Amino acid sequence: MAQFLLPADSRIKQGIFHPAPKDAGLTKSFLVYRYDPDSGENPRIDNYQVDLSTCGPMVLDALIKIKNEIDATLTFRRSCREGICGSCAMNIDGTNTLACTKSIDEMKGDVKVYPLPHMSVVKDLVPDMTNFYAQYASIKPWLETQTPAPPERERLQSKEDQELIDQPSACILCGCCSAACPSY
Repeated sequence: MAQFLLPADSRIKQGIFHPAPKDAGLTKSFLVYRYDPDSGENPRIDNYQVDLSTCGPMVLDALIKIKNEIDATLTFRRSCREGICGSCAMNIDGTNTLACTKSIDEMKGDVKVYPLPHMSVVKDLVPDMTNFYAQYASIKPWLETQTPAPPERERLQSKEDQELIDQPSACILCGCCSAACPSY
């Protein structure tokens, strides 16, 4: 009979507890996945107690507060803070979403924050998007013409033709949907 074991570095350990300041108002626990592949250590879950009375309303606000005030070593991507760029894509309470659009108020109990699943982890909450972009390029997600461009003129597009591609072209390439599918 064969025995299958997980690799030794795949077991997630309990991490560091970071209590809120004594004068904190309403607090919430953020259980955050921490992993540095260069350290040789197993992944861990750190518990950060965040004072919500001095924090913005979104999960990204809490992560920025943690990085700025509690633990400067926490690593994650962020940019626009408006759900436009897709940089802050991660798994929050079991759902792939953008941290900048996920409200803290809509979550009950502790907030569990992990990197996107089914991707290698660069560090902490930063997934390696290399395979995602390679797969995206392999489907050629651009328009290809069947006729040469008219000389010194632009190609005109009707409103109806534009409506056919509006929804697919709205993708911000965050990787949430792709990472949710284990068969990608």
